[in-house]
Amino acid sequence: MALSLGGRTFAPFPVNHSGVFLKAVRSNGLPLFPWSHSPWRRTGNVLDPEMKGFLEENTEVTNRGSLTPEIQLRLLTPRCKFWWQRADLWPYSDPYWAIYWPGGQALSRYLLDNPDVVRGRSVLDLGSGCGATAIAAKMGGASRILANDIDPIAGMAITLNCELNQLNPFPILTKNILDLEQDKWDLVVLGDMFYDEDLADSLHQWLKSCFWTHRTRVLIGDPGRPQFSGHSIQHQLHKVVEYSLPEPTRKENNGLTTSTVWDFRP
Repeated sequence: MALSLGGRTFAPFPVNHSGVFLKAVRSNGLPLFPWSHSPWRRTGNVLDPEMKGFLEENTEVTNRGSLTPEIQLRLLTPRCKFWWQRADLWPYSDPYWAIYWPGGQALSRYLLDNPDVVRGRSVLDLGSGCGATAIAAKMGGASRILANDIDPIAGMAITLNCELNQLNPFPILTKNILDLEQDKWDLVVLGDMFYDEDLADSLHQWLKSCFWTHRTRVLIGDPGRPQFSGHSIQHQLHKVVEYSLPEPTRKENNGLTTSTVWDFRP
């Protein structure tokens, strides 16, 4: 099933490996990491009411069909009009934050099942999307959390998803983290980020620097993209756990059946 938005076909998961995600980002004239201060997030945790209303009207609150029924999320589903609506009627950049990707599902499930991994630790959720993995870290007792995503609208979605799960919103970074001086994190988690060879190379170098500079643990969630499974990072990975994906997730992701959590050890 595909979702047509912004003049492009948006596949719920780019399993044809043609770089659908990357092409959509570039067709918007955006760099790989178009971070900027969100125009919809005001001081503190006060959210712009117009944008908040738009997101609430055009997403569905659901905890069905994923690996983490404990977490409620605002997502685009077939019951939302923009799943089927004319592409040019969607007024913003492609809403990748509104899909609960399989790599993120695996990471979130693992953290929920193994709260000792995050309890009392600082966690960076890189490419946070809907914020589910950061939410799972919060539920597990992480002492400090930062969520980071390429779309500033995701910051509002993450805040709304925190509220859905009775959590105080955590900080959300809207700058290109790869260009910033590295902070010290006990754990970095990232799911579904290895969809492009150049981006994979940049992430690999950045993650190695995190590991060697701060001894940061890195957990990666991925359902088996060729850009990931064929990348040199494979020589530095240790499988933590592999999950069988629920049937609804399989159907929405062109038949993918599993998603894996990897421990990065350069």
